[in-house]
Amino acid sequence: MPSVFTLPRFGLVLLTIALVIALALVALAIATQIRARAIEAETPNIGELTDVGGFRLNALHVPAGPDADLPPIIFIHGASGNLRDQAGAFLEPLRGRAELLFVDRPGHGYSERGGPENDTPEGQANAIAGLMEQKGIEQAIIVGHSFGGAITASFGVLHPDKVDGLIFLAAATHPWPGGVDWYYHLASAPVIGPIFCHTLALHAGMMRIEAATDHVFAPNPRPATYLEDTGPALVLRPSAFRSNAKDVAGLHAYVTTFSPRYREIEKPTVIITGDADEIVLEEIHSKGLARDIAGSELVWIEGLGHKPDYIVTDIVIAALEKIAGEGRDLQALARVAEPRLAATRVEPPGAAPSLQAAQ
Repeated sequence: MPSVFTLPRFGLVLLTIALVIALALVALAIATQIRARAIEAETPNIGELTDVGGFRLNALHVPAGPDADLPPIIFIHGASGNLRDQAGAFLEPLRGRAELLFVDRPGHGYSERGGPENDTPEGQANAIAGLMEQKGIEQAIIVGHSFGGAITASFGVLHPDKVDGLIFLAAATHPWPGGVDWYYHLASAPVIGPIFCHTLALHAGMMRIEAATDHVFAPNPRPATYLEDTGPALVLRPSAFRSNAKDVAGLHAYVTTFSPRYREIEKPTVIITGDADEIVLEEIHSKGLARDIAGSELVWIEGLGHKPDYIVTDIVIAALEKIAGEGRDLQALARVAEPRLAATRVEPPGAAPSLQAAQ
């Protein structure tokens, strides 16, 4: 039988352990805030916040030049991204040719999250439609990369009057076997999720950011200044990390319900993908879009990974021109690109952050 001194001593040990854990979490939370402010200082906002009905979206709005030859274009970034990602690929090649709008999706970059309706691609598509109205853009070509593809498809279904055409880049749009990486579920969970986001997520993420972005591009090489130019570390700030986790953790359920409506899309559509994507299953998503959207063109490029926006920028621009009415042979351009991709192929070590856990 334990002595009268054993239980109090045991309780004291537990209390000491609890205090140590609490102090460690507080220290990590303080360190997280310091590092988050440093990330923002290194990657300041280059856009402008606009109220779209109860919350503000951030976007870089670039007017068309006097000799513009393309309709307005709206770029929607993928998971873990911000507007700098698509601007880094397309701003200079398209400057002056069209009115350009690079959007921080709700909760990403410097955009506010808004309400729970923005936890889904439908809500985010509606938010971007509201931003178009605020910016005076009546119709545009909508370009969506990765997770942004689900928003682009939703936009095409829900706001066809605002669409000149759709371009999908390595899109994530359909139900897939398996799930997503564990940390998306952890970070989006009640109670434990905010604790994780405010203490451990940023520090762990900074340790993996080089390798993770290598795999996002693989088997194509990541541009040397990509991290400095596009600020992917912005997603590691607590509120952005949690928003991103909610997006990704909920995507499978959303596309399972919504993807049958893609057959309603009647606008000109181009789908650009590669056969070597480490992040999404192109056989399911891109081929699914080509099947579901009547009259769409699938541009299938051997040796291309998850970043057609950076690796075959010329083909994406040709797709924009084709939607605008110019004669462009996208399949021929794809065949020209393939030897270059084969010659520059890389194989980064480790595993990719993935939406295709079953692979």
